[in-house]
Amino acid sequence: MPTKKTIVLADDEQGVLDVVQFRLTKKGYNVIVAHDGEEALASVKKSSPDLVILDVNMPPPNGLQVCRQLKDDAKYKNIPVVLLTAGDTDSDKFWGAESGADAYLTKPYNAEELLALIKKLTT
Repeated sequence: MPTKKTIVLADDEQGVLDVVQFRLTKKGYNVIVAHDGEEALASVKKSSPDLVILDVNMPPPNGLQVCRQLKDDAKYKNIPVVLLTAGDTDSDKFWGAESGADAYLTKPYNAEELLALIKKLTT
């Protein structure tokens, strides 16, 4: 049996964390939850996950800053990062790309789209 993939999921809204964690766990992923950017960075450094999902608007550092720190670090730059956020303007998407994110999904999100994206980025 293949090893479970580990995902760090960071969002400051407990409801979002609960729903996304439930869906991912049900699909066989090991999910580590973080409630802010600082916790997300610590979790990535501790677990070296297969993928990171970040909300952009959370207590500092925000998701864009966390993504940039990971992508600027040789040890973590190859970990795929998905930004899952309410920001859906062209400017939001531009800054998401500038931060080095591998994918950008807006809330409300399509669960099947998120799962397909995770599968694509972790295989």
